[in-house]
Amino acid sequence: MSGRIRVVVAKPGLDGHDRGAKVVARALRDAGMEVVYTGLHQTPEQIVATALQEDADAIGLSVLSGAHMTLFARLVELLAEHDASDIVVFGGGIIPDADLPELERLGVAKIFTPGASTQAIVDWVNGNVPARV
Repeated sequence: MSGRIRVVVAKPGLDGHDRGAKVVARALRDAGMEVVYTGLHQTPEQIVATALQEDADAIGLSVLSGAHMTLFARLVELLAEHDASDIVVFGGGIIPDADLPELERLGVAKIFTPGASTQAIVDWVNGNVPARV
């Protein structure tokens, strides 16, 4: 293996707005990470399957639909069921500040809200996601 951080970037649910996810995926790639972008309308099951198949170190979800609590909870649950809780889960989108503590309790490592820079996301991933070697 390369020792580079491997990140699956995903757009779960019915939300069709993927520009932010593509911008983040490109920023992570340009920073030297291996990135797999799953495309639109992915289920948590599909996202976890991709992360397992790709031996991902992290999963980054972009959620703008308001379904963030359900989608993140299911994703974390599936990772646990597959003995893959070591995969770091982070995300971003339109997520109310009031929901952040519950997402953290569920096991989501970081949420980036609107206005976060791509550099801040790259720096956080580099500092908080160990690459598998």
